[in-house]
Amino acid sequence: MKQKIIAIDAMGGDHGPIVTVPAAKIALDQIPDIQLILVGDSTSLIEALRMNGLEGNTRISVQHASEVVGMDEAPAHALKKKKDSSMRIAINLVKEQKVQACVSAGNTGALMATSKFVLKTIKGISRPAICGMLPAITGQTYMLDLGANIECTPQNLLEFAVMGSVLAQSVEGIKNPTVGLLNIGSEKMKGSDSIKEASQLIAATNINYRGFVEGDDIYKGTVNVVVTDGFVGNVSLKTGEGLAALVKHVLQTEFKRNLFTKLLALISLPVLNAVKKTLDPGQYNGASLLGLNGIVVKSHGGADTSSFVNAIKIASIEIENEVPQRISFEVESYLAQMVEVE
Repeated sequence: MKQKIIAIDAMGGDHGPIVTVPAAKIALDQIPDIQLILVGDSTSLIEALRMNGLEGNTRISVQHASEVVGMDEAPAHALKKKKDSSMRIAINLVKEQKVQACVSAGNTGALMATSKFVLKTIKGISRPAICGMLPAITGQTYMLDLGANIECTPQNLLEFAVMGSVLAQSVEGIKNPTVGLLNIGSEKMKGSDSIKEASQLIAATNINYRGFVEGDDIYKGTVNVVVTDGFVGNVSLKTGEGLAALVKHVLQTEFKRNLFTKLLALISLPVLNAVKKTLDPGQYNGASLLGLNGIVVKSHGGADTSSFVNAIKIASIEIENEVPQRISFEVESYLAQMVEVE
């Protein structure tokens, strides 16, 4: 069994080693064919390994980094001034092919800027995009971009459609993922000129394109992949997370209202636990930075241990399915198709 090696930005996020090291331990138990390199302050990490019973484990090692990128630090400052940060060193390891993927819960802007600078984009991809999973009635929906690109051209959206389709196919084994373009209506005459042009570009490819979709289609699971710009994508993501928190709050408040409702809550506990699990953002933690010459997975900054484990699992799956290589192949095929048309 070929080992998959993943670098962990162990200092990134709101919690650092308190979360990343226990998560590494669980990941090693659950994914037998991975090795992990924890990047960060070696003194702190060696002590954390000892406290988690990982001292002497040959499948995990430490790479020292003297700096940490702050969660509110400007991406340009992190890129220029934090060259020995745990984030930068972890990404460098991907560039040097010492690892096959990097996972970080650090500053999203800094992670994207540094990843793009170090790894560069796949030929034919102008901008990387952040793609994540959202809960849906049919299982989950892949959505991109979730915040990397505030404004997008029709060509950008086409590239996102290609990358999202490849990711859904790779991670879930969907043979021909359906793709929709997020719009203010499903009718062809609706939307901006840019959205309409993007729709025409996507429809001209061999992507399984189903046309325009609306906001409620994200959670209905109408299509496997929803494509949009980073502004709308991020707002949609945060709106969904806020709605999930509201539902949880209302249920808790109502079931605690009196003795009778508390009894009902006890009876309904299996259903409530199922609802909580379905709406838990941590279950879908781990967004892929697609379009790079390497695998980078972004964990939520406030992720707990189990959520961070999920991000590591996504990195492992992407390594196994060679996601960057498959995206490159699909983009090359599209470019060749466009040349033939011309």
